[in-house]
Amino acid sequence: MDRATILKDRQIKKFRLYGFFKNSRFFEPYLLIYLNALGYNLFQIGVFISIRAAFTYLFEVPSAVLADFYGKKNELLVCFGFYIVSFVLLFFGTNFAIVALGMVFYGLGEAFRSGTHKAMILSYLERMGWYDQRGFVYGKTRSTSLLGSSLSAFLSILFVLQLPAMKWIFLLSVVPYLADFLLIASYPDYLNESSGLRPRFKDLWSFGMDQLKSVAKNISLVKIVFSEASYAGIFKSIKDYVQPILSLLVISAGLGSLASFDGEQSLKIYLGIIYGLFYIMSSIVTKNIFRAMDRFKAVNVFNHMYNLMGLLFVLLSVFISRSWLVPTITVYFLLYLALDARRPVFLDVVSDHMRKEQRVTVLSVESQLRAMLMVVMAPLFGFIADTWSLSLLFVGIGISMLLVNLLALGRGKTQ
Repeated sequence: MDRATILKDRQIKKFRLYGFFKNSRFFEPYLLIYLNALGYNLFQIGVFISIRAAFTYLFEVPSAVLADFYGKKNELLVCFGFYIVSFVLLFFGTNFAIVALGMVFYGLGEAFRSGTHKAMILSYLERMGWYDQRGFVYGKTRSTSLLGSSLSAFLSILFVLQLPAMKWIFLLSVVPYLADFLLIASYPDYLNESSGLRPRFKDLWSFGMDQLKSVAKNISLVKIVFSEASYAGIFKSIKDYVQPILSLLVISAGLGSLASFDGEQSLKIYLGIIYGLFYIMSSIVTKNIFRAMDRFKAVNVFNHMYNLMGLLFVLLSVFISRSWLVPTITVYFLLYLALDARRPVFLDVVSDHMRKEQRVTVLSVESQLRAMLMVVMAPLFGFIADTWSLSLLFVGIGISMLLVNLLALGRGKTQ
């Protein structure tokens, strides 16, 4: 099948547009410094991340089962409702309880979304006879998602400079999510794939446990899922640490003021530009990662990228300890590239190890495991950073990743 023909397909275009809107989160480049400005340290911010991840963990598998019973399309509509409630709460949030509640709804949105849309893409590709192009298609859809991230980061610069307060960017983020709600509503009904049943609680529990047991019996599948969950969970727990790091390094380098802007405004501009560049380059790499999968075995690419991330964390530790601005930002840049480029590789690799009826469950289990790891890691990482240093935190993460991949995850995956 000609890949150009696939990209011209109307539903494929909708899949890509979905990711563009979903990643248009104007608050992302400033979330950590915003919370820090409210008086929260890295440990407390880690607790917020942990709360979000905990609700993702608790509802991940139940949401996958509900998607099978009530329909994937219906579940996605609900998930965007959760996101919008979260943004409104974060806009009004001035105390710990309201911010925490906003994180609860964000976590619910993540639980009801993760795995569901990817399963819809796989179902559509199978229906069209394009299933062997799943890595290519997902790379393209993720590339478009990252373009949404990049554009929203650049636009956020204008917003934070013009709006009366930074909190208004949470309300602005509601707009693309409403657009995604309407886009999902326009998906064809056959992608809903509802069983039409109305299960009792014990039915949900039984079905979920049966699916989980079938996943657990496949050791190769378990390794792949844990590899991706730990890989993404580690980085997502500390990805926004670039915000306070940049703040400290910019000041130490004497770059606090930019043109006619004061130090605070300049930092916002720097962050918006950096996040925009992170995502636009990630989009290019993700868009072309299928070339590496065409040339090398996808499972080999998947494994070696885990080691690469571990090495990058060790380098990041060295550069931060020496207050080297450009090398630090460069390594963070490479970490973002590696995270986003690995996701389509994961989808390609895991698809070879799961059955059709396991798709939503396997993808949701990966997301659930990632959330469970973040529940522990986010506050732990924040505590280590507050108590000792970011440099110690990053070298510990890097060495741990290298050892885990060497001793457990990497063995047998490249055969």
